[in-house]
Amino acid sequence: MDLSDSRTAGRAPLPGRVSAMEAVLTDLRGAIERGDHAVGDKLPPEAELARHYGVSRSVIREALRAAQALGLTVPRTGKGTYVASNRPVENPRFGSYSARDLVEVRRHVEIPVAGYAAVRRSEDDLEVLARLIARMEVEQDDTAWVALDTQFHITIAEASGNPVFRKVIEEIRDALSRQSIFLNRLGNRREQSDQEHRAILRAIADGSRESAVEAMTTHLQRVESTLTTIVRPGRGGGTEDEGAA
Repeated sequence: MDLSDSRTAGRAPLPGRVSAMEAVLTDLRGAIERGDHAVGDKLPPEAELARHYGVSRSVIREALRAAQALGLTVPRTGKGTYVASNRPVENPRFGSYSARDLVEVRRHVEIPVAGYAAVRRSEDDLEVLARLIARMEVEQDDTAWVALDTQFHITIAEASGNPVFRKVIEEIRDALSRQSIFLNRLGNRREQSDQEHRAILRAIADGSRESAVEAMTTHLQRVESTLTTIVRPGRGGGTEDEGAA
């Protein structure tokens, strides 16, 4: 596709790094869904896309990674990025695992784990969790925030007193990180996540198993809802079946 054609000519550069990535993805997604980029077409090179949108190549790479997670594009080593589908997949993948994989495991592991942590946690566990939240609330770098977020959930697993739970969370650690980046950049989840983490910590600190289970359930439900909204705009608040989207 010639980026200088009438569909794209004259666009102003996009402002702000994160908002630029979202805007680039939205534009590419729209072009693919309309058929401007047909299934099987090769997208223009990163450098050409960066010039067209007036953003850095790193922004383009982020947008292309998000498009890949949505199932819209596929990279081919040494050949470029190709359109794989004209509609987002219902179950995006994050590394080795899909959204559905993560949703199902987290429902059955992290919710009871929070309850165990509430009745078994030590003062050291609470201090570590509090420090992690405090750092997340002021962290400006997305990658650093995601690392802290993952460590927060691993620490809750440790506080449960069952080492098997930690191993389960460690196994899906990379996928959780990829999903968290996806949600933060496309669903603006960071501030809400910080509030949810605070609620989880309060419940664990209070020693209330029921409150900890409830707080973690709320957190995971909101993760699922945001995933659904990103994949299928206008259909947030996913149900149990929709939550894998």
